[in-house]
Amino acid sequence: MKNTFLYAATAGLILAAALTSCASAPKENPTISFEFIDANKKHHSASLDDTVSKHSYKNECFVREGEKLFYRGDDRYTSRLGVDISHHDGPVDWKKMKDWGIEFVILRTGYRGYQTGYLIQDKMFEQNIKEAIEAGLDIGVYFFSQAITEEEAEEEAQMVLRLIDPYKEHITLPVVFDPESILKDNARTDGVPGEVFTATTLVFCEAVKKAGYKPMVYANMIWEAFFFDMKKLEAYDFWYADYEKYPQTPYAFTMWQYTERGESIDGIRLDKKITKPVDLNILIVKVEENE
Repeated sequence: MKNTFLYAATAGLILAAALTSCASAPKENPTISFEFIDANKKHHSASLDDTVSKHSYKNECFVREGEKLFYRGDDRYTSRLGVDISHHDGPVDWKKMKDWGIEFVILRTGYRGYQTGYLIQDKMFEQNIKEAIEAGLDIGVYFFSQAITEEEAEEEAQMVLRLIDPYKEHITLPVVFDPESILKDNARTDGVPGEVFTATTLVFCEAVKKAGYKPMVYANMIWEAFFFDMKKLEAYDFWYADYEKYPQTPYAFTMWQYTERGESIDGIRLDKKITKPVDLNILIVKVEENE
């Protein structure tokens, strides 16, 4: 996916409580905010919705071994290593990936053109899913959305469901809604307000859930802070994108896209014309869910 759209978060939570000078006056609720910087090192401050579920991962439990990332030392969770793949990555050797340590893959099913609005199937989806199944990898899928209405989000969901139906028994991981901003070109989503993005996300996820799959939402800190109504989306798992050393979102997530620069992984760049690295992910699983 287009990772220039991703923003990394850092820094901690800041508590600012404003009290009136008059002792008899009622106290105002504390305003809680968090600060973060984006990939261009621009600082942002956003209000924290303290009613939304937070994660409780421990930074010291995120252990890196080269480009691999593990979550260790916390008896509540275990972790799995994965990759997300689209036709931009070209053909890959899934067995070599698995032997390197990849346990799961999130495949792009398709996308909506950010200017035309056309729905387009990823041209390598069929090949990728068949080969990933043959390699014995766990599989989830995602759709790159540019929906600007709830009707378009439903169209996107139905396209995904149609594409994965022949492989339903092999889709053991979530079906992900991936709305992103287009920063280096004009796009049909320019100026669309956050409440619309929240509504389209709800429509897509509910359609996926109704079809018997587990929905998930892809987001970085900018989307969580400024676009999404996180309370309305709290029922869904999040695939969080952040390339800092530790995940800086306060909100709950189950999968972390922790780098866009997977260079050493075996099985990539079979087409010598393709030089781009791949995205690497860690799936954090509650121990009772893994038993």
